[in-house]
Amino acid sequence: MILTSCKTRLPINLKMKSDPQPLRLRTDEESWALFTHALNMSIPPELFKLKDEIAKTCGGLPLLIVKLAEELSHKAATIEDWSTVVQYFHNDQQQLWSNTLYKIHKDLSLYMRRCLFYFTLFPRDFDIPARRLTALWVAEDLVQPEGNNETPGDVAERCLNLLIAQGMVQLIKKKLNGNVKMVRLPDALRQYWLSKAHQATFHGVRTNTRSELSLGTNKIRRLIDHLDKEDISFHHIHGDYESKPGEEVGNFLHHGISSGCFLMLLVLDLENVFRPKLPEAIGKLTQLRYLGLRSTFLETVPSSISKLQNLQTLDMKHTSINALPSSIWKLQKLQHLYLTESSRSKLNLQHDTNFPTIFQMLCGVFVDEETPIRDGLDKLLSIRKLGLTMSHKQGVMSLQQQAVVDWVLKLNQLRSLRLKFIDGNNQPLELELKPLVSHVNLSYIYFLGRLRNPSILSQFPYSLIDLTLSGSGLVKDPMQSLEKLPSLRSLKLLAKSYLGTKMVCSLGGFSQLQVLKLWKLEQLEEWDVEKGALQALRDLEIRFCTSLKTLPAELKARTLLKIEVKPAMV
Repeated sequence: MILTSCKTRLPINLKMKSDPQPLRLRTDEESWALFTHALNMSIPPELFKLKDEIAKTCGGLPLLIVKLAEELSHKAATIEDWSTVVQYFHNDQQQLWSNTLYKIHKDLSLYMRRCLFYFTLFPRDFDIPARRLTALWVAEDLVQPEGNNETPGDVAERCLNLLIAQGMVQLIKKKLNGNVKMVRLPDALRQYWLSKAHQATFHGVRTNTRSELSLGTNKIRRLIDHLDKEDISFHHIHGDYESKPGEEVGNFLHHGISSGCFLMLLVLDLENVFRPKLPEAIGKLTQLRYLGLRSTFLETVPSSISKLQNLQTLDMKHTSINALPSSIWKLQKLQHLYLTESSRSKLNLQHDTNFPTIFQMLCGVFVDEETPIRDGLDKLLSIRKLGLTMSHKQGVMSLQQQAVVDWVLKLNQLRSLRLKFIDGNNQPLELELKPLVSHVNLSYIYFLGRLRNPSILSQFPYSLIDLTLSGSGLVKDPMQSLEKLPSLRSLKLLAKSYLGTKMVCSLGGFSQLQVLKLWKLEQLEEWDVEKGALQALRDLEIRFCTSLKTLPAELKARTLLKIEVKPAMV
């Protein structure tokens, strides 16, 4: 029996064999699938251009999706008629969201309402990375841990998941490990809460987003570029070499700091601003907790960033910064450091460095024979996410590799591990690992390098959800070991990861696997899938496995399986 209810709290005497499942908002793809099903008519090709607008107008709300489909089913299938109806629904749907608005007022705690308000800082229909949103919540003190073993980041993640489960925030994209990747606030809720935020002066949001912002005497807590793409300043701020937006942003920052307006700044988020020129005076922002420079293509940062004593997150991914001063480790509250893998970003360290004890994420770091690992980076023991690229001349760096492997073994809170071991030409070098079975929280692994000890495949933790192998040079079929991992949902075997000619997936193997990608396994000639194997598989991608001439018969009959093969098999 299935029981449905519009109430979140059910009678305590109601006996259930499973937990209640809230009706979350649909993703864009799910919204379109429900819309086309409810429409119950073929859609002319020219109307597919309205797909994104229809999905975003409905905000993932099933009731609204079905109602819009019903209304359009009675209209002529033309761009003009459909656009008119969609625009009407966009402007007149608050009543359909009344239940959600009631739950926000009735069920949400104050701190969760404040987190929901925060979405109004972003433009309409803006897809927000969860890692960015939760880090901003933490920086703004919107969330606080409730137990000794809980971090503010844990609370922020739980808060976001609850907002999604309650149908208040739309899940746009999910990681294969189950974590949220991208979210969006439905526009109907955004408009409602934007008016509330203005009334409460919670954000200090300016309705005029033009660049001629005048600086007053008030202390500003956040400076964030979230300009809508339709704003006249957008292409100037996110411009190119000719428009020189970086200099103007730098002058703006310098003026704001020197005048004292920015001295209480908690957040400086310049993600996607083109090469903002950061003034040396940025070191005066001693209250700053979040510095977002992702995708700015900056080449250097001022040495004065080492004075930002309250900084928690420093995001420099997708920049050209290839070195940081050793003084960066003076930032004792630093928890998240994102660097650019392709820029070979090096950390300059001193052996007597006093590392922050709460450091959790270190991504994109380049390690060579000069990088202090032992009695250096290996003092960072609270890391949950680690991404390293190691490179050296052939036969030079075995001690460094051993130091990294020993360090990884000590990271008992590790959730994500990305290791690349390459030579000067970006070709895989030998990589010797130790068993990771004791890492019970580890859900993501990416290894690039020739595995000297292939038996490591049978010593991965049962918690593993997402695994990528590249350049591993395996000669024995890896499926025999990997198919026993009970939680594995995604497996990617990339170029030269397997050099054998045959693979077999056994009965009952890969019970949870949803995504399988086989790329450039050039020697693979035969792939057998026994009946009952890969039962959960939904997405199969095969690229340039040129010796593989046919798909397993067991997979050809799967109607729910999406299969992509390049080049096509003859």
